[in-house]
Amino acid sequence: MNKINKIHVRSGDTVVVISGDEKGKKGKVLRAEPKKGKVVVEGVAMVTKHQKARGQEVPGGIIHKEAAINASKVMLVCAKCGKATRNAHKILEDGKKVRMCKKCGATFDN
Repeated sequence: MNKINKIHVRSGDTVVVISGDEKGKKGKVLRAEPKKGKVVVEGVAMVTKHQKARGQEVPGGIIHKEAAINASKVMLVCAKCGKATRNAHKILEDGKKVRMCKKCGATFDN
């Protein structure tokens, strides 16, 4: 039996971290990994990586990049009201299902 993995955020969404060391930081979701239940958020969970040089175009050295965090640690931020919110779903007249803010009713999907 295949398990369907879903997460409540998508790539490009603005989120706020609600728990852990990075609590309170806002950022854009760079990558969502539903199978692992993780997201990569811009400027959150920065890690240091020692990278070997790969020819002329990729120099070696110490680089800083974002690590994946659990999707349950982030909450969607509404663009209209600016508050962290859970997302509700609404079916429009044309049959399209969109995500919307629970607090102000604005839609996230255009």
